[in-house]
Amino acid sequence: MLIIGIAGGSGSGKSTVVKQVMKHLPKEAVTIIPQDAYYKDNGHKSAEERAKINFDHPTSIEWNLLILQLEILKSGKAIEMPIYSYVTCARSKETKRIVPSDVIIVEGILILTNPRLRKKLDIKVYVDADGDDRLMRIIWRDIEERGRSFQQVLEHYETFVKPMHLQFIEPTKRYADIIVPQGGQNRVAIELLSSRIKTHINLNTFEIKSSGKNK
Repeated sequence: MLIIGIAGGSGSGKSTVVKQVMKHLPKEAVTIIPQDAYYKDNGHKSAEERAKINFDHPTSIEWNLLILQLEILKSGKAIEMPIYSYVTCARSKETKRIVPSDVIIVEGILILTNPRLRKKLDIKVYVDADGDDRLMRIIWRDIEERGRSFQQVLEHYETFVKPMHLQFIEPTKRYADIIVPQGGQNRVAIELLSSRIKTHINLNTFEIKSSGKNK
């Protein structure tokens, strides 16, 4: 199993990179594990308290569960991945069943901040983007998907997103094996990453077939 971590600042284009890479690969061979599914459950908090949650700080993630479930997948067993809602800041009672595959992609802004998780990653990718471009994407996403007003988005960016990016996220670039500037627009980087994954999938398929012939 090949485990790939794709990190980068909020609005850097990580999800676009994942989507572009997936276009080059057989769907059944790759599983996506979003970091966002592992945010701590804050559904019990008041609206005022939820508004103060710092989603860009490493302590907002339940790392032990994420790492444990990666280990379970690597052992060949399925997991029940949490489902998290940004609107309610709570985990759903339902879970999403995830089965093991040849390749696991773990995607999220903070995944390179955790030393234990970094050790689990075979390839570490950092998606880089200009701050203004990231802010534009954040404004669009938070209004459309998270129900925030324009003013709320800007306040949240100034209070949490920008300082946390500078303190925790951007410094993790030094841990990356691959840095992808321009996000999903960088065709060369996406093709190189896709080619590396294809090589692993093809090699794994060959080994399985060879093993079957030898029985």
